[in-house]
Amino acid sequence: MDAVGCCLVDTGIGRCGIAWTADGRIQAVQLPEADDAGTLRRMRKRCGDAPEASPPAAVQGVIARLRASLAGERDAMVDVEIDYDGVQDFQRRVYEAARRIPYGEVRTYGELARELGEPGAARAVGQALGHNPYAPLIPCHRILAAQGGSGGFSAEGGVLTKLRLLEIEGAVLGGEPGLFD
Repeated sequence: MDAVGCCLVDTGIGRCGIAWTADGRIQAVQLPEADDAGTLRRMRKRCGDAPEASPPAAVQGVIARLRASLAGERDAMVDVEIDYDGVQDFQRRVYEAARRIPYGEVRTYGELARELGEPGAARAVGQALGHNPYAPLIPCHRILAAQGGSGGFSAEGGVLTKLRLLEIEGAVLGGEPGLFD
């Protein structure tokens, strides 16, 4: 289903984009790019030329939760309806597994691959996450390289953005109180 509308949303990390379908499912979320035009352009790769519009009430609720989550409120938003139309089966499985990672926790690409029953597919998991059109609703920032390395991140700012999102969540690595403590 094609998106019927999109908008830009002010958050604690900058202006994110969000697009929705006629039935209120989220079709795309875009972390901030260098400017609004870049954010809209990148988001529209998934949702097409959706017009900017006022979001319906259900989407306004998702926006409020997204803002709160990006301000450090513990909400994994796993109940938010996502439009997976056109998403390949393996990617969808990766996205759904990533969504199950609790707020503030991390996994490695290899752990996620094993969880999917595909122990040799760590690289494919990384590639699927690199095409994630729903970040941070699909929390690809919670997946790290082996031995806790940051791995890649395709949003503007790259790995620094990934680490910033993990810091907001108070992510715990190696039993330490926080990622940067």
